[in-house]
Formats: sequence, C-alpha cells, structure tokens
Amino acid sequence: MKITDVITHQLLVNVDEPFTSSRGWFYKTKGALVVEIVTDEGVIGWGDCYGPAAVNKAIVDTVLRASLIGRDPFDVEVIWEELYNKVKDYGLTGMTISAISGVDIALWDIIGKAVGKPIHKLIGGAFRTELQAYATGLYFKDMDRLNEQAVEEARGYVDQGFKAIKMKIGLGSQTRDIDRVAAVRDAIGNDIQLMVDANHCFTVPQAINLGRELEKLGVHWFEEPISPEDLDGYVEVSRKLDMAVAGGENEFTKFSFRRILEKRAMDIVQPDVCAAGGITECKKIAALAQAQAIQCVPHAWGTAIGLAATMHFLASLPNTPPCLVPQPPMLEYEQTFNPFRDELSSTTLTHVGGIVHVPTGPGLGIEIDRAVLDKYRVA
Repeated sequence: MKITDVITHQLLVNVDEPFTSSRGWFYKTKGALVVEIVTDEGVIGWGDCYGPAAVNKAIVDTVLRASLIGRDPFDVEVIWEELYNKVKDYGLTGMTISAISGVDIALWDIIGKAVGKPIHKLIGGAFRTELQAYATGLYFKDMDRLNEQAVEEARGYVDQGFKAIKMKIGLGSQTRDIDRVAAVRDAIGNDIQLMVDANHCFTVPQAINLGRELEKLGVHWFEEPISPEDLDGYVEVSRKLDMAVAGGENEFTKFSFRRILEKRAMDIVQPDVCAAGGITECKKIAALAQAQAIQCVPHAWGTAIGLAATMHFLASLPNTPPCLVPQPPMLEYEQTFNPFRDELSSTTLTHVGGIVHVPTGPGLGIEIDRAVLDKYRVA
C-alpha cells in the first residue's frame, strides 16, 4: 500500500452564540483543518489538526505533503520521526506539531481500516469500552448575567446525565470568580465533580490564593492556573494547593512533557491528540506520565475525527493508579456550538447520560459525510 495523495479541507463556520474566556476575545467563528490521506488501494484516512486552520493547511500542503507521497502508511512511526526531523530546525513545538498530529491520526485510520480493526486494538487494546464524559462549558457570554447563565447551563448538564462539569474562571476579580463557582456548586450539589479552567490568566500568588478558596468548594482540579511558560511557577502552585493542578493542552511532544513530569509540575497532564503529536506521540507521553504515577486526561476540541481519535487513545490508557475501585480518565466533551463534531461523522459520537461508547469500527470507527465537508469548506 502506498500513499498517493494528501488533501486538506479547511472548514469555517459562524458561531451562533459568541463566547469568551479569560483571554478576552469573543469566538465568533470556528475553524478546522481536516487531513485526508488517499492510498493506491482505495483506503482513505482522516486526521484533525488543532489550531488555526489556514496555518495548518499551509504546513501540511507545503512542508509535509511531499514527504508522504509514495510512502507506506503502515510505517507510521518511521514517518513521524522523518516529519519531526524535517521541521526540527524551526518547529519543535506549536503549529508544525499540530500539522504532524493530523497526518499521524490519518495514518492510524488507514492502518485500522486496512486490517479491519479499531485503532485502540492496534495500540494495545481497550481498558474500557465506555468513557465517562465531562461537560466543558460555562464560558462567558452575557456579561450582565454571568452567574445566572452559569447556573442555568450547569443544571442543564446535570439533567443530561453528566457527572462532571468544567467551567471557566478568570473574571479579573477573585470575588467574582468565587461567587460564580459557589453559585454553580450550590446549584449542582456536591455529588457532581466540578473543575475550573483559568486559561492561564493568573500570577502564581493569585492562583494560590484563589485555589485555596476553590478547595473549600470541592473543586476537583484547577486547570491552567498560570502561563504555560512558567514551569517553576506550576511547581510552586502545585505544592501549595491540595487539589489537583492540571495543564498541558498547549504543550507538544514527549520532550515538552518530559520536563513537566520530571519536575512534577502538574498533577494531571492534558496532551491534545490533535496537537501534541498525534496518537503515536501521545502514547509515549502517557507512558512517561504513568512512570511518574501522574494521570493523563487529554484535552479535546475540534471535529468528530479528533474526538474519535481521543476516545481510542483514552480507551488504551491504564488506570493511574491501578486500584480496586478504578478512577479512569474522563473524556472532555466540549459544549459550545460545533457542527464539525456533531455533523461531520455519520457515526454518532453523542453521549448518553454522560457516557460515550468507544467506536468499534475499523480505524477511527467513523464515516465522514463529504456533504458536510463541502458545506463548511473555505472556498
């Protein structure tokens, strides 16, 4: 089997209800870059690249594509190393690795389809066939009804059967943040896990002071409290707080995560399969985390392709730590408007009562609706 073509599909859609986080800009559109890899045996693989779609498209089309034509997709690890070495002089992290991630996912999809097995069977098997999903939402939308809107949204997720919810914080005032989290906690009760995500907006002292108040509200983890560049700051925050500190969605490859794990800077690492290097590299990141007894709970955003890839990766992860009553890693199920996830696959990936079943079909286990690609493709 040989690769005969690499096609990129840049997608764009207007967001029906714009939203923001602590970063301050409103998301008014959503984009995605879907990678299609074609082989001479008619087997097609699909991948998803995290980040600005136009940039990913340029990298795949002008930097990576030429190295893929004529290659055997089963040489997935060989190809990964060659692509990484090709960009090493100017792209050790960031968009170049996101582009490689989309290619890598598509190669695994091809391999699975060629042998008639789901990806999780090819990377070690499934420790679990069902994933507990947590609802990521409660962004900032109506700035005049922040608490009321968060409470209404959180109650809706509980009614849908979710047992865990992640909300945004970072309103520029510790009082406002605590009031909003407290309102949500009061609305959903103590039996629902509640996590917060600051999108790296605090200083170390601010994160520690706020974290101590969040602990009183039973917050399960504090995600991205400070800027990802400040690894020593993460160490300090993690040491000062009793609750788990999470991060890593904007880290890339095993080399970046090695530094995090060696310092034990985070209690939970969150590599994104569509950004950190694809399935090939994320398995290595997870192995490094397991060696440090640190849980790996991947970040998830983007299309149905990325969600399916994340599900196969999650299925293959052992419980950390292994125990009589397991605490398996949860699947992030993002709740903002996303037709690329909800419409692109004719195979449903929708949760039922907060539970999502790992796909069992060959490769990613989903079928791509080309009409949806056409509908949202940038001309």
